[in-house]
Amino acid sequence: MTIYWLKSVDSTQSYLKEALKSGKYKTPCAIATLKQTNGTGSRGNKWISLEGNLFFSFAINKSKLPNDLKLESASIYFMYLLKEVLESQGSNLWLKWPNDFYLKDKKIGGCITNVQGDILICGIGINAQKAPENFGVIDISFEPYKILQMYLKSIEKRISWKQVFSKYKLEFENNISVVPYVSNKDFSFLDAKMMNDGSLMCNGKRIYSQR
Repeated sequence: MTIYWLKSVDSTQSYLKEALKSGKYKTPCAIATLKQTNGTGSRGNKWISLEGNLFFSFAINKSKLPNDLKLESASIYFMYLLKEVLESQGSNLWLKWPNDFYLKDKKIGGCITNVQGDILICGIGINAQKAPENFGVIDISFEPYKILQMYLKSIEKRISWKQVFSKYKLEFENNISVVPYVSNKDFSFLDAKMMNDGSLMCNGKRIYSQR
């Protein structure tokens, strides 16, 4: 997968979407930077992007994803693969359902996915050096280019959802002990059951990440 490093960009995800529409870039590819001026978060929120942290987005055709991966759970899949890469370098981060990296009770990163025709676009931000108030910084020093290369190679292996999910499911209890409620408090993790497709069942309602 080709990686394009930019000195600065408003939003890696917005930039990549436009570059694909115009034909400037072809899939699979990734855009990365250490300076993002107008990052996008979940549910239309703005991602606070402090210079020196790692921000990137990648685009991949849906046909190149594992056959058993539901798009609604793509955030879990992509974040868990990155978690494994960062763990291999010594980090103790964990993945909060469905798309946030945490160190203990502090958020240090997040992910958002979008579908553009036959292409899935995933944007990820990690607090590598600095963090806004009430957020945390990852517990290791790493070389951004090396980490991104390792991660994208992992994606290209097309590891099955079943294989990834079997490991994530064992760690789901971290959500219960550290962050018992979803941000909008629609339900409690204490009452939720993890389903095999990555959704949560709570009070008879199935909830997908949809991010």
